Amino acid sequence: MTSSPAAVRRPLPWLPGLIVCALAAAAAWGVHWLAPAVPLLTAAVVLGIVVGQLPAARPAVTGVLAPGLSLSAKRLMRIGVVLLGLKLSLGDIAGLGWVAILTTVAVVLVSFAGTFWIGRLLGLPGHQPLLIATGFSICGASAIGAMSGVVKPKDEEAATPVALVTLCGTLAIFVLPLLWHQLGLDAQQFGHWVGAGVHDVGQVVATAQIAGAAALAVAVVVKLTRVLMLAPIVAVAAVVERRRHVEGDPAAKRPAIVPLFVAGFLVAVLVRTFVPLPPAVTDGADTLQTVLLAMALFGLGTAVRLRTLVGTGWRALVTGLASWVLIAALALGAVWVSAA
Repeated sequence: MTSSPAAVRRPLPWLPGLIVCALAAAAAWGVHWLAPAVPLLTAAVVLGIVVGQLPAARPAVTGVLAPGLSLSAKRLMRIGVVLLGLKLSLGDIAGLGWVAILTTVAVVLVSFAGTFWIGRLLGLPGHQPLLIATGFSICGASAIGAMSGVVKPKDEEAATPVALVTLCGTLAIFVLPLLWHQLGLDAQQFGHWVGAGVHDVGQVVATAQIAGAAALAVAVVVKLTRVLMLAPIVAVAAVVERRRHVEGDPAAKRPAIVPLFVAGFLVAVLVRTFVPLPPAVTDGADTLQTVLLAMALFGLGTAVRLRTLVGTGWRALVTGLASWVLIAALALGAVWVSAA
C-alpha cells in the first residue's frame, strides 16, 4: 500500500506550528529576562497577538502552522493545567486560616457569577461570557484554556477573552501598587489583595513582589487557593455541557462528567500535598508547566483579531473592565474582613 503524496510531504502536520510555539516561548522568556516586571506568560500571549495581526504571517498562521498552533492551544494547555496542580499544597492553603479561605472562595464565586451576568446582559455571543468569567475569576488565560477544553468554543470565542484577561492583568501590575498606601494596607494585606484580585499567577508575582517577600508569599498562596477552584467550576461546566448534549441530540457523543485533565489536576494537588517530592522534581515540573503554558498561550494569541475586537468587541471590553473592577473591590473587601 503506497502513501498519498500529501502524506509523504507532511507526515507530521503539527510539527511546524509546534516548533514556532516553542521558539515563541523562548522569545517570551527572553522578554521576561530582560524586563522581569513582564510575566513570561503575558509576554507569550502578547507575542501571539502581535504575530496574529501581521499580514505577512497570517497565511502561515491559518495554513501550514495551524495544526501545531491548535495542538499547543488545546492539548499542551491541558497538560500545563495538570502540572499546575503540583504548585498546590492543601497544607499551605489551610495555613491561611478559615476566614481567608472562605472569603477567597466567595470572591471567586461572586466574581464568576457577576462577570457571567454582565456578559449575558451585554449580549456577548456564544461561550464568551463563560470564558471571560472563568479567566477573570480564577487564573487568567490558563483557566480560559481549561474551560475551552470542556465547552469547545470557536477559536475567536476563546481568543477575545484571552486578550481581555491579558490586558486587564497587565493593567493590574501598574495600577494596584499605586493604590497600596492610599488604601492603608500593610505589606501582607497588599499581598492578600493582589492574590485575591489579580488574574494570572505570573501577574500576581509581578505585582506582589513590589511589596517584598512576605507580601509575595501571601499573594501566591491566596492565588493558588483560587486556582484550586478551577477543578469544581470546570467540572460543573462539564456536567451542564453533557446535559445540553443529551437534550439536543441523545445520540451525540457526550462530554466526560469530569474531564481527564481536571482529574489529573486534582491528582497532582494530592501528590504535592501527601508525597514528599524532591525540589528537583517540583522545579522541573514548574519549568515544564511554564514552557507548555507559554506555547499554548502563544497559540491562543495568534487567533486574536484586533480589528474585529475593536470593531465589534466593545461589549467584551466593557465586560472585562467591569469584571476587573468587581474582582478588585471584592478582593479588597475580603482583605478587610480577614483583618477584622
